[in-house]
Amino acid sequence: MNKVRIAVQIRPQHCDYADMARALDQAETLGIDIAYTWDHFFPLAVVQSTRHRQFGPSEGKHYEAWTLLAAFAERSKRILLGTLVTANSYRNPQLLADMARTIDHISSGRAILGIGSGWNQRDYEEYGYEYGTAGSRLRDLDAAMPLIKKRISLLDPQPIGSLPILIGGGGEKVTLRIVAEYADIWHSFGTPDIARHKNDILDDWCDKVDRNPEEIERAVGVQKQPTDGAAATGDEYHDIGIRQFTIDLDGPDFNFDGIDDWLSWRDRKNAPS
Repeated sequence: MNKVRIAVQIRPQHCDYADMARALDQAETLGIDIAYTWDHFFPLAVVQSTRHRQFGPSEGKHYEAWTLLAAFAERSKRILLGTLVTANSYRNPQLLADMARTIDHISSGRAILGIGSGWNQRDYEEYGYEYGTAGSRLRDLDAAMPLIKKRISLLDPQPIGSLPILIGGGGEKVTLRIVAEYADIWHSFGTPDIARHKNDILDDWCDKVDRNPEEIERAVGVQKQPTDGAAATGDEYHDIGIRQFTIDLDGPDFNFDGIDDWLSWRDRKNAPS
């Protein structure tokens, strides 16, 4: 069984690069396993998802994800790096494969290629991408995944690390089927009950596409300071099979309070029995 890993998402909004660099340094010093950033072009006011969380003003400072990851890769030494998640629509899939491979080399093998179908209408319209529909964006993601996998296999030089593919989303009819076919990591959001249901659906898709479900690491977004304590919440997800836990960090302060609880819980779970 995979070991527990703790991740943070360093949101590239309402801050300066120096603020994010300090957050990355702190994450690495604390022993956090993975640092993600998101792939948007403007600050997010409210995410229209099951979380419905308020992120802050919709105007203000914001930075592009992949150039930021390249800087993170050069700056850091140990922590894994990725996007949570890249919007497939924003980049040619074969170019994206090359970008991820290049960052894998800059980081000496620490890159994660996180991808999803995309959803934020403002990003699409202001940057001139066709927004389409949720269905068309999922079809585009489905078509892109074999191109990404093939291009990675053809690149010279090859990735140094394993360059795992993370796919985000929880759609039961299409997204989880794409996860079953192509993902090394599946990331979602929701309560333990929701996670358990989606997890079972993913296992069913793995059976249908002849994929070993144990090959896919399960990840979930969690609160920095859960009301019932990190261990209690973590144990609920852990019992389902979730092994990666992501905590969002907001700038410019990027407050890490509460993450020590998750790290201590991780270490207890990963200790030899």
